Amino acid sequence: MKFIFLLTIPIYLLYINLISTSSLHMLQQNRYNRGYRYSKWIKNHFASLFINEQLLYLVFLIFSYWKTLNHMTPLLFILMLLILLQKRWDTKKSTITKIPLKKTARIKRLIFTNNLLYLLICLFPLFHMEESWWSINYLYLGFLASINPLMILLANFLNRPLERAVNHHFRVQAQKKLKAMTNTEVIGITGSYGKTSIKNITYEILSEKFNVFKTPENYNTPYGLMITINEYLDKYNDYFIAEMGACKKGEIKELCDLVKPKYGILSTIGVAHLETFGSEKNIEDTKFELIESLPKDGYGILNGDDPKQLHHEIQNTVSIGWIGINNKKVDCRAENIRMSKEGTTFDVIMKNDSKIYSFQTKLLGKNNIYNILSGILLGYHLGISMEELAKSVKNIKPIEHRLSLSKYYDIMLIDDAYNSNPIGAHSALDVLMMMPGKHIVVTPGMIEMGEQEEKINYEFGKYMASHTDEVILIGKEKTKPIYEGLLSENFPKEKIHILNNVMEAFPLARKLKEKETYVLIENDLPDTFNEKTKE
Repeated sequence: MKFIFLLTIPIYLLYINLISTSSLHMLQQNRYNRGYRYSKWIKNHFASLFINEQLLYLVFLIFSYWKTLNHMTPLLFILMLLILLQKRWDTKKSTITKIPLKKTARIKRLIFTNNLLYLLICLFPLFHMEESWWSINYLYLGFLASINPLMILLANFLNRPLERAVNHHFRVQAQKKLKAMTNTEVIGITGSYGKTSIKNITYEILSEKFNVFKTPENYNTPYGLMITINEYLDKYNDYFIAEMGACKKGEIKELCDLVKPKYGILSTIGVAHLETFGSEKNIEDTKFELIESLPKDGYGILNGDDPKQLHHEIQNTVSIGWIGINNKKVDCRAENIRMSKEGTTFDVIMKNDSKIYSFQTKLLGKNNIYNILSGILLGYHLGISMEELAKSVKNIKPIEHRLSLSKYYDIMLIDDAYNSNPIGAHSALDVLMMMPGKHIVVTPGMIEMGEQEEKINYEFGKYMASHTDEVILIGKEKTKPIYEGLLSENFPKEKIHILNNVMEAFPLARKLKEKETYVLIENDLPDTFNEKTKE
């Protein structure tokens, strides 16, 4: 019996590795359970994660107590594993993930710990179980496979001391490297929305005159910044632009302690991650940790049209520059804004300068004007002339998934998939309305807005009603507030289409199109927020 059981272990571990991939994927997307995000994901997807496979393993419970068929349990166990392996493999091949699992060193360490856990579980009965109970052991192994997301959570917990040691090593290494780079100054960028856009725009503007490096993709966590500094930053960089993300109070301060920024740009303060922050005041205080970490000879840039920034009592004496559109008392202001499908033109007025400067950009949306103004003011502070700044702004390339235009067969896409927030979403709808022809919105709504999420999405639906001809909602449950907001403005029910997958929206949009059609993709939720988890 022991020999037969040993034969099943390799097949069992192969199955475990296959199902662990999806659990690790969700753990990674949920920031390795920072702020208990992965734990909450498990709770929100409990039924789809556990019930199906547990029901399958009830078969083993029957055979465990049906003595006359005890000898068939190993054979049935292997047979069911092979069936489940085939099913999982077919599902894996047919599933399209928006952000695939990244096989980082941390993920590889988790895979090792998870495999070790399951191997120890497999070997335990060999030394501690009577042969008469062995049929029960197959049920036990099946049950542990069915709670794989919890096993991954346990592996993540067990690895925490190791990860702390790894983080400490990389932190010390990064701090030493930055300290030795006396010619490199750090620019920190944070805010609830628009961080990545400001980072990319500021990089384009400053690169006209300086050697600049920016954090790649969404490397805005302590670990991401350490990797960037240790592996990519070099002594020839004049400026290092560090995007800084946070889910709870104190996290921006932690990033500032790591990279010691001299300059700081704060984008809009909103209600993103309200659930983990606890309150809007905590969000505001956390974002200002960047400005309040700047040295006395540093320079911070704030948005004079954002009431939260305008009225915040800053806890240090650093020099502050203000940008804005509506507020005429700021240091750098845009006016006479004109948008078309070709891009945007606007004038810039600098405080204590009577001259009006004309700017042109390929970027769309009012929120991008604020982002550009931040880059202009910092560039001006660093000695770049307004003429040089106008040239660099004209050359800024559209940022992928942030109000970027592209063609899909015979329809035009306005891709705002990575940039959804209350302010940006309304701005994106304004851009859609500027375009000729038929208008279609594809959206799953906005997320991580805490208690205000339902209200924000309801208002989004109301605003959308006058800005589009057709709406494709992704996810029936999450988009209920948008649906209700649309109906409150008498938007026709027959023009609202509800799907479960954003990939299904593109064929539908082509069926709904007219001669000239623009489709706005407003937010594209990560796989962790899918309403249906296919196993």
